[in-house]
Amino acid sequence: MKRQFLPALLSALAIGSLPSALAQAPETYRAGAIVVEAPWSRATPGGAKVASGYMRITNSGSEPDRLVGGSTVVAERFEVHRSTVVDGVARMEPVTGGLEIGPGQTVELKPGTLHAMLVNLRQGLKPGETVKGMLVFEKAGVLKIEYQVGGIGAQAAPAAANAHQNH
Repeated sequence: MKRQFLPALLSALAIGSLPSALAQAPETYRAGAIVVEAPWSRATPGGAKVASGYMRITNSGSEPDRLVGGSTVVAERFEVHRSTVVDGVARMEPVTGGLEIGPGQTVELKPGTLHAMLVNLRQGLKPGETVKGMLVFEKAGVLKIEYQVGGIGAQAAPAAANAHQNH
């Protein structure tokens, strides 16, 4: 009887640890030649109407592609913006015509530079939750993603979405 029990116990233990192992894997999404890694956002304070989205987008193809739109379940609109500082004044403006990702190029959306704006939030974002969304590329088409939500002041992706930076 013991010999039959041991393999079942080991299998249950291995399967039981699988979800935590998967939770540590970096989130990677693919459509055509486009690879999106580690989408994340910051938690929002009460009453906030906007949030930002960050990620790395790589074009592994031989032709340029453009991020031309997107959406999330928590916001009415999705826009790509660029933050700059001119003469000590921070400015933010929409990227018009889509965000081009050249062949073999990686574009990083991160705090203080390029980022997605999630406009007219329907609900606040809380640390530890995930937010379903999609990105629309001119050539690669629609790509479903999930943003991992970090703390309000986070400057980088939450640990699970950021794990691949260690290799």
